[in-house]
Amino acid sequence: MGTTVSIELGEDRPDDELRRLIADVCDWLHEVDARFSTYKADSEVSRFARGELRIDDASADLRHVLEASADLWRDTDGYFDVYASGPVDPSGYVKGWSVEVAAARLLAAGSHDHYINAGGDIRMRGNHPDGGPWRVGIRHPWEADKVSWVLALHDGAVATSGTYERGDHIFNPRTGRPAQGLRSVTVVGPDLSIADAYATAALAMGEAGIAWLAKRAVDGYDSAVVTDDGRAFSSANLPAAV
Repeated sequence: MGTTVSIELGEDRPDDELRRLIADVCDWLHEVDARFSTYKADSEVSRFARGELRIDDASADLRHVLEASADLWRDTDGYFDVYASGPVDPSGYVKGWSVEVAAARLLAAGSHDHYINAGGDIRMRGNHPDGGPWRVGIRHPWEADKVSWVLALHDGAVATSGTYERGDHIFNPRTGRPAQGLRSVTVVGPDLSIADAYATAALAMGEAGIAWLAKRAVDGYDSAVVTDDGRAFSSANLPAAV
């Protein structure tokens, strides 16, 4: 997926159990990377993009990702578009979805206190090992050694899209040009796959994405945004640490 992943488990368990839980997460994420990496010519998504694999012959995971991406395309008025930059690239959904699934696997295995961070897409449950909520710093979009917000959550997902690290990698599907207007978009909510897609869509919308995100709060998705000219906006229920 072109990024690094860190996993933190809060339970007091024997080392072999902790290693087994982490190994299961890593195995799953490597499986996702092998299937969905757009950097690998032999991945399932690359073969599908070249027309070498029919949807009827695709894995259940690929069919799910494409169906979910189509639903999000409708929900975002076309701004979340896995075809925005040309061949199909569902990375904007896959990373969040894969981490959401990984966290669910940990929960099913009995881990109630965990934190997974995949390149800034984060899913956490329960308590930090020191007690209290997990804390997440949202990077300042111009000064890498500072934060714009610090969030505190016991259970939830945090996804951030921005132009300050990877440059113009999000495109406005209406214009075909790189997104402009927003420098950083963070979405907090119950499901990382949705939060990740919403952050990507809002960034593609530009400043219109601020009002669009405000309407997502009713569904439990709060947001924090920094514009290209340095203005900051956040929704009323953003779980910012005191």
